[in-house]
Amino acid sequence: MVGAIDTIQVALQLQRGDFQLDIDVTLPGRGISALFGPSGSGKTTCLRAIAGLERVNDARIVIGNEVWQDSAQGIFVPTHERALGYVFQEASLFEHLNVRANLEFGMKRVPPGERTFSTEAVAGLLGIGDLLARRPGKLSGGERQRVAIARALLASPRLLLMDEPLAALDLRRKQEILPYLERLHDELSIPIIYVSHAPDEVARLADHLVLLDAGRAIASGPLSETLARADLPPTFADDAGVVLDTILDGDEADALSRLRFDGGVLYVGQRKEAVGSHLRCRIHARDVSLALQRPSGTSIVNLLPARVTATVPTDTPGHVLVQLRMGPTPLLARITERSRRELDIVPGRDIWVQIKGVALLS
Repeated sequence: MVGAIDTIQVALQLQRGDFQLDIDVTLPGRGISALFGPSGSGKTTCLRAIAGLERVNDARIVIGNEVWQDSAQGIFVPTHERALGYVFQEASLFEHLNVRANLEFGMKRVPPGERTFSTEAVAGLLGIGDLLARRPGKLSGGERQRVAIARALLASPRLLLMDEPLAALDLRRKQEILPYLERLHDELSIPIIYVSHAPDEVARLADHLVLLDAGRAIASGPLSETLARADLPPTFADDAGVVLDTILDGDEADALSRLRFDGGVLYVGQRKEAVGSHLRCRIHARDVSLALQRPSGTSIVNLLPARVTATVPTDTPGHVLVQLRMGPTPLLARITERSRRELDIVPGRDIWVQIKGVALLS
């Protein structure tokens, strides 16, 4: 009997020329898990192995209580028997069919009584209801990709795999489609494994993060905690920062809005969302400075108490990453070694942080 997905287990070992893939991770059965890393780190190979498109001789893939592959027991479920949807970088729509016919193609292998969605429901979810009669040649890049996502959902998958679905789009089209991806996250219970090498994309969408480097999973865990690690290699440390989930708490004078999180309050430019809305924001380590006492006479409005938990050198000579906690919430600051030494920044020290930039992601 097929049950709810509590976890997704992926263990893969593959040697191909000089490239070695060696991954063993357990992902949550809800939300968006992002595989993030530079080109050549093994993200797409991992995704294709989960789908059964890439045959890995040493693998164990378990989706909830379904074993899709277990090399030790000789189990390999072919792709067409895995209840998954796959969204590629290119939409790959059937050009001779209109949008409705493209969507219905995704339903063909699912018996009517086992279908999770209707065409109309998925079209409404992805905002393509008025495109059903059009041919793909009449669609923008963002519209084509939304149709591809809808087609994947109409296969009634237990797991949705997305391989850099925004990589082929320009910035304007990416901004057009991101709210729909957030809507999938908010309204569907289907777990999504999402491949990307774009930090802001991952920060905006992911709940769980797997960092891949040279075929290995060097970190895996909840997004905010994983990004806040100070021990990541230079590939990731250069763009270090944290993601905070906040609640819009109200407006202040001078066109500022107040965001509350576990650890304090942040002030940002006035927002139009309703009070109580959940907003995700990103704070880069380079936008955080430190002071021994609460600063006065400063133009920076976001001043918060914190405690140092770790310091580590970076790949840039003379710079260090400082890991901090604002209550239970992690934060990173990138400062010079001279500043660290002169301020005596050491684990356990109470300090004040000045946050110079807060980027709202949703």
